[in-house]
Amino acid sequence: MTAPTATAQIGVTGLAVMGRNLARNLARHGYAVAVHNRSAERTDALVREFGDEGVFVPARTPAELVAALQRPRRVLLMVQAGAPTDAVIEEFAPLLEPGDILVDGGNAHFADTRRREAKLRERGIHFVGTGVSGGEEGALHGPSMMPGGSKEAYEALAPLFQDIAAKAPDGTPTVTHIGPDGAGHFVKMVHNGIEYSDMQLIGEAYDLLRQAAGYEPARIAEIFREWNRGRLGSYLIEITAEVLAHTDAATGRPFVDIVADRAGQKGTGRWTVQTALDLGTPVTGIAEAVFARAVSGHTRLREAARALPGPDRPELHPDDAARFAEQVEQALYASKVVAYAQGWHMIQAASEEYGWGIDPAAVAAIWRAGSIVRAGFLDRITAAYRANPDLPGLLADEGFAREAGAAQAAWRTVVSTAVRDGVPVPGFSSALAYYDSLRAERLPAALIQGQRDFFGAHTYRRTDREGSYHTLWATPDRPETRTE
Repeated sequence: MTAPTATAQIGVTGLAVMGRNLARNLARHGYAVAVHNRSAERTDALVREFGDEGVFVPARTPAELVAALQRPRRVLLMVQAGAPTDAVIEEFAPLLEPGDILVDGGNAHFADTRRREAKLRERGIHFVGTGVSGGEEGALHGPSMMPGGSKEAYEALAPLFQDIAAKAPDGTPTVTHIGPDGAGHFVKMVHNGIEYSDMQLIGEAYDLLRQAAGYEPARIAEIFREWNRGRLGSYLIEITAEVLAHTDAATGRPFVDIVADRAGQKGTGRWTVQTALDLGTPVTGIAEAVFARAVSGHTRLREAARALPGPDRPELHPDDAARFAEQVEQALYASKVVAYAQGWHMIQAASEEYGWGIDPAAVAAIWRAGSIVRAGFLDRITAAYRANPDLPGLLADEGFAREAGAAQAAWRTVVSTAVRDGVPVPGFSSALAYYDSLRAERLPAALIQGQRDFFGAHTYRRTDREGSYHTLWATPDRPETRTE
């Protein structure tokens, strides 16, 4: 179907899977959508295959797409991050007028979004970096959306975004204005980092159930289905059960056994870790997940080290294996709480650093449906931050602290069993180390401060009085001087 010129409410440029599905989602909700792609074949294919879903206005050029839009013009860019996004912006910006809106729905680095937003703001054009989670199915049926940029631009986009976003169990659309400039893409980056950590933890749970407990994939799939009916209920747990239950048609073997054990990554997890280092926020679970994928990809290194000796693994009695599976559930839950806690701490730190004013409860609320990390306990995270917006971390919340504490004995057993049996669990062990670091009365950082002062005169602070101090270590009696 077609519509008269200048009647489309929004335009979409970039019609690969995500862009095509978002355009279809918008059309299904009654919006006339102008569509454009650098390759006209994709535009024609969209209209030919899905034209009965709503009103699509095909455009051969950026100028045609802009001419088809009502004012203020709203253009959604769904193109590759980096230089390609800049190139498309340069094509469209000269065609737009003050008050028009460019939306970047790709996985852009938040620093690039901040730069682009500032540059276009000088021309009076709103730039809205929008994180979109849910994959191709979410884009079509309802994603979780994380728009940044100006409040004025969000108000112009909100009716459309609220219509096409997923709906949480209470009916709330999973979209909100995250904050200025790059806030939306920052939160999407951290979302993906948490996703990395969550997937790694689930992978470790599977590996423990197989290597230590001796279960086959089909039985592990049943265990994950059981877990999905409880507090671990989530999209990732659900699909894990499906993957583990799948049998390869060509070989008759478990699907998980015929897939190469080399995990890829597109960069958002790595960006999260790099940015966390800049902010000084510990996201150890995300870092371990990123490095675990890196290790998996170094096949020559792994092959060369395959002959390294490891421990003998005892065969567990069925009762002991069942008991161990229950302990793995507790360790997985507690480790997931740590992963989400680290992600929220990072979001809060960035909000303060950049003056974004991000509402941590709202972030949890819009991830409850549509997003890849959607999980039942996001309702509880939402409630925790609504009750205390200044909560320093999830493990400071009474409920989550109580659950992590109750799981710690099983958690420690699982990690020690993994060490005993030679099963790598960087996610579980780093999460437990983070838990222990937070609860410790004293950390060895005191000794590190002494070392730094000894070799570099970096000074230290004392527990009994204010100020910075330096010890003259080369002097026999080692006198102390105050430096401020």
